[in-house]
Amino acid sequence: MSRPYRAHYAGGMAKGRPAKRGKRRADAAGRRPAAKPKSTPKSTSKSPPQPGPKRQSKPKPTAAPAPAAPPEEPRTFRLGAIPGATPGKWIDAWKERMPHVPLELVPLTVAEQRSALHDLDAALVRLPIERQGIDAIPLYDEVAVVIVSVDSALTVADELTFDDLAGEVVIVPEDDALGPLTIPGAAQPTFAAPAETADAVATVAAGVGVLLAPMSLARLHHRKDLTFRPLREGPVSTVALAWESERTTADVETFIGIVRGRTPHSSRD
Repeated sequence: MSRPYRAHYAGGMAKGRPAKRGKRRADAAGRRPAAKPKSTPKSTSKSPPQPGPKRQSKPKPTAAPAPAAPPEEPRTFRLGAIPGATPGKWIDAWKERMPHVPLELVPLTVAEQRSALHDLDAALVRLPIERQGIDAIPLYDEVAVVIVSVDSALTVADELTFDDLAGEVVIVPEDDALGPLTIPGAAQPTFAAPAETADAVATVAAGVGVLLAPMSLARLHHRKDLTFRPLREGPVSTVALAWESERTTADVETFIGIVRGRTPHSSRD
């Protein structure tokens, strides 16, 4: 009894068992159909917004270029200089600062220094000078020396005084740079005054008399047969820059700045 019951029971269980979901039945050849591909779940995230076209900024208005300065007229700066003046460093500074304006150095004598200013931009002169209609800036003072022959007895001293010149023939040329002097006990020359300092120097070299002059002139006219000694408490010779007042041009102002040591960007005060 038990077998038929088990068989019947087994068959009933086989017939009444529901098929499991998800299994694919095989066909007669034992093949199962291919599984359907799983669909990719749709993304729920939103894509980032795409940047829009950049807004072009309007070009800023540019200032119109400044008109070019008109070219300067060709010109030359004419600088006069009395004998013994030493403008070398100022001329070098002018060439660096004003390379487009040549500088012409014009030699002057003390006798003609005032009248020559009319044809010059400026001049290095010796004071005193007639000041009517001109401006002048004192630059430096020179000490006076006594120019003597190398054979003179005055050479034994390192410096001289007015008392040492008593009995000496003191020569005063027409272009004397020191002005009138009164030397007690000095002898007057028996010949006409030389026209220029160079002629007086030649006379002293010949052993006749002595000559008083600024030290720069003694060095300018140096000779082997001459020497000089400083004159204690003697006069000084002042060298100045002078120009006509009504012709104070921009070039004159530039040269004034140079002799005063101003830089191109410094104030005129």
